[in-house]
Amino acid sequence: MKKLLILILLMFVIVGCEPSEDPIDVDPLVPTEDCNEATLEGGWVCIWADEFEGETIDEDKWNFEVNGYGGGNNELQYYTRENAEIVDGKLVITAKKESYLGKDYTSSRLTTKYKGDFTYGRIVVSAKLPSGAGTWPAIWMMPTMSVYGGWPNSGEIDIMEYVGRNPGHLFSTIHTAKFNHQLGTQIGFDTDAPTAETEFNQYEIIWNPGEIITYMNGESFATFRYTAAFNQDVPYHEAFPFDQDFFLILNLAIGGNLGGAVDNSIFPQAFEIDYVRVYKYDYATIDKEAPSNIEDLSISPLKNAIYWDAAEDDYGVEKYAIYVDGELYDYANLNQYIFDRLESGRSYQIQVQAIDFLGRTSEISQVLSFTYV
Repeated sequence: MKKLLILILLMFVIVGCEPSEDPIDVDPLVPTEDCNEATLEGGWVCIWADEFEGETIDEDKWNFEVNGYGGGNNELQYYTRENAEIVDGKLVITAKKESYLGKDYTSSRLTTKYKGDFTYGRIVVSAKLPSGAGTWPAIWMMPTMSVYGGWPNSGEIDIMEYVGRNPGHLFSTIHTAKFNHQLGTQIGFDTDAPTAETEFNQYEIIWNPGEIITYMNGESFATFRYTAAFNQDVPYHEAFPFDQDFFLILNLAIGGNLGGAVDNSIFPQAFEIDYVRVYKYDYATIDKEAPSNIEDLSISPLKNAIYWDAAEDDYGVEKYAIYVDGELYDYANLNQYIFDRLESGRSYQIQVQAIDFLGRTSEISQVLSFTYV
């Protein structure tokens, strides 16, 4: 265990993702019965939700995955439509021990792909988890269009994973081209969750440009943060490709690489979800400041690349404008840029400007002399 903790700490130094004592204030939910009316203090507005109040699963919001693929993780279940239902205002995914199309277990996996796709925001899921060795429930996200290529290049966000063979602990992890479990470099945190199997708890992320923070019941336990200075060996999207639409996934896997050996005496087991809510900042109401000016604009060791310290803003920087010889050249979503259409051997004057979600701008940075190779 001590070796594992040391390895995790080293990986966070490398990626520049580190816990923060108080990264973002988390305001409590305003108690309302309908998320169409629900808001959060601090400028959050509900934009998508399912309270599971109907008699059947809303297929305008959810897709069923039906297959025995095993998720690429050697899982043992066959996913069906029949293992998920609405019971007393909750989505219930039930894993069963039964033979079905060559598998020894059945369960369900639901996604919001093309029906609920999001870039940035706040995602809150209230859930009670199953128990017993071999169960592996998860609340997670995958890229809708995979703009940087197939897994792991376009990323994966695991908001919450729980394995029954290790009760009372849960995990939050990211996977990218540079940091993923196939390389043994995935970035993840765990936290104690003593009531995970007996009570409904809130599992949540706040996702801003360059940063994802995971919470359980309003307390942060994982911070994933892009830091350009620590990732100069790759384009930013290989380390932190979380600047594109992602969709939600709810599933209960059995066995597999993480789920482990299965105790057949435990079935059936249920993964219960009370609600799923997605919020966005109402920037027009709350954003009052322009971004800070760009500092430390530098040439990267990465070929034809520059980087700079991320600008500060009261509610986040949406993008950066890249200027070449005084003319707008392109935009970057994070604080690194790779040039690919300049004249080889020629020197250029480079400047950068930060832009927030309301279009407010910093001053254009000082000039960096740059020679395109």
